[in-house]
Amino acid sequence: MPSSERRDAIALGLGNARFFLDEPGAISTEQELALIREAKSLGVSRGGVLPNAQYLSLSGGGDKGAFGAGLLVGWTAHGDRPKFKLVTGVSTGALTAPFAFLGPEYDAALTDVYTNIGPSKVFKKRFLPFAALLQDAMADTSPLFRTISRYVNEEMLGKIAAEYEKGRLLLIQTTDLDAGLPVLWNIGAIAASGHPSAADLIRRIMLASSSIPGAFPPVLFDVIANGKSYQEMHVDGGAVSQAFLAPPSLDVRIAQEKTGFRREGYVAYIIRNSRLTAEWSDVQRATLPIAGKAVSIMINYIGLGDLYRIYLTMQRAGAGFNVAYIGDDFQAEHKEQFDPGYMRALYRFGYEKAARGYPWEHAPPGFQAEDR
Repeated sequence: MPSSERRDAIALGLGNARFFLDEPGAISTEQELALIREAKSLGVSRGGVLPNAQYLSLSGGGDKGAFGAGLLVGWTAHGDRPKFKLVTGVSTGALTAPFAFLGPEYDAALTDVYTNIGPSKVFKKRFLPFAALLQDAMADTSPLFRTISRYVNEEMLGKIAAEYEKGRLLLIQTTDLDAGLPVLWNIGAIAASGHPSAADLIRRIMLASSSIPGAFPPVLFDVIANGKSYQEMHVDGGAVSQAFLAPPSLDVRIAQEKTGFRREGYVAYIIRNSRLTAEWSDVQRATLPIAGKAVSIMINYIGLGDLYRIYLTMQRAGAGFNVAYIGDDFQAEHKEQFDPGYMRALYRFGYEKAARGYPWEHAPPGFQAEDR
């Protein structure tokens, strides 16, 4: 696709199916319409006060998404898990997001995804020399697509659509590889469209958001721009950021002013499916191990930067900030990616902490000065 037509490209004929971060006007309009739908569902007239809104951000982290899954289900057991106004997901967070959005009704399915999965349900390895030189990735993710499709069915879409009509939003981030930009997919609007390909598109969005470049193949999306058909190549949303809520250019108070509603308050919860630092490893002195470890370190610190960005954006909006992450008190052997034993231990770790009342931190790590 020519870069000049990128802004005009739409999927499924829906103008609000997705947003680019350099188009804050379109995102703001969607936010305003969501406020109007919410007010209508609650019977709140213009000028009235809408209830406190809770936001949830689910980060990337591969098989460490078991931490966030366990935390959410443990939060249900504790008895005070909120119904989130906005849920966002990146990479493994994108796989969790629809379950988190629909709430405790989907806790059993969420538990199943993160405790009964293994490498064979995520990818198939390709022949290494051939894949590295002639194919688009080292593995085939058709098993992951089948796993996603098992849960993301018409029943789930109907429930997501119903919540969208109440003003709730579910956003999943991918990376448009050609444009080099993050794309926020409006899952509720796609589900509510009634389009016969809506379910397949949502499954492919979740797959793309989880497609680590080089390791997993990119996902192609059919779009139309000015009457012409194109295909876009999308990969892991984590190529841009590990977590997000709202673009810094968007001030939630402006949408309130335009629609004439007020809000009791905002509270943000960020679940970081990772530790604060890259895990120690004895790196072999060879090109691929060195490059791999360096990329791992880079991703870790990009994720920390995301926490600061979200924190400052929420500070401007006067919102509460809460962050959870995998602490040093979790120790388990990690034999391979998507190791079932490791994921079950991590799920249990998150569950038990949340079931007792999760000890959320209220600023990014290192932001608050240590007590002297």
